[in-house]
Amino acid sequence: MKKTRGFTLIELMIVVAIIAIIAAIAIPNLLRSRMQSNESSAVGNLRTIVGAEVAYHAANFEYTVAFADLTGATPAFLDGDWAVPKSGYNFTLAGDVQNFNANADPVSMGVTGGKGFFTDASGVIRYADGAAADANSTPIGQ
Repeated sequence: MKKTRGFTLIELMIVVAIIAIIAAIAIPNLLRSRMQSNESSAVGNLRTIVGAEVAYHAANFEYTVAFADLTGATPAFLDGDWAVPKSGYNFTLAGDVQNFNANADPVSMGVTGGKGFFTDASGVIRYADGAAADANSTPIGQ
């Protein structure tokens, strides 16, 4: 009688089932962690924008609503290309010379981020779950 070596079909199916269960548990947690990381990055970028706007205001006695004014100055108040998404978020500036508004909105709500963020010359960063934030949204930390 010949002794065969190897795995049976049942053993292989059990291993595949175990791997599938582990993947089903791990992948949602990985995606949630990625969204939280993108949201943290967006808040940090908004703080950087506020700092650049305050420095621009100190030098020019007005706020700007164009990233080109912040990045094109010599020396630059802000580095990088802000017309493209950063860490899954799009950044926009609006307002006037008396007050600026900066928004960070996910490229794809629920995929790259679950919150929209807003700040203005007050420096208070506000958020809205599942939507774009505005001046009436909840401040971070509340």
